[in-house]
Amino acid sequence: FNTKTHREYVHITPRVEKIVQNSGISNGMVLVSAMHITAGIYVNDNEDGLIHDIDRWLEQLAPFREDYLHHQTGEDNGDSHLKAILVHHQVILPVTGGRLLLGTWQRVFYAEFDGQRSKRVVVAVMGE
Repeated sequence: FNTKTHREYVHITPRVEKIVQNSGISNGMVLVSAMHITAGIYVNDNEDGLIHDIDRWLEQLAPFREDYLHHQTGEDNGDSHLKAILVHHQVILPVTGGRLLLGTWQRVFYAEFDGQRSKRVVVAVMGE
């Protein structure tokens, strides 16, 4: 998919659920992994205020600054790499009865910290 903004949080639960359903497994697990070093995958509530709070918290912990040593390579996304480390790049989720097993409010998100271009997520379903 393509992200539209520099930092973006994309709700991907329905896509992951469809992949699990199409896999035909009954019980097992699903790995959801961002294929980019400035992105991550996380599980949390799909609530706009919380998403804003997460974004603000990450910006406080890893703010954009011009003095990152990484920027000496010609890049300007040092903060994006740091934010991705905080979120982490993948999650493993249980599959039970052929369905993705999430808590009442849990949803799966792709977190983009250096966007506005084509992005990939790998979803690997394992089980029986």
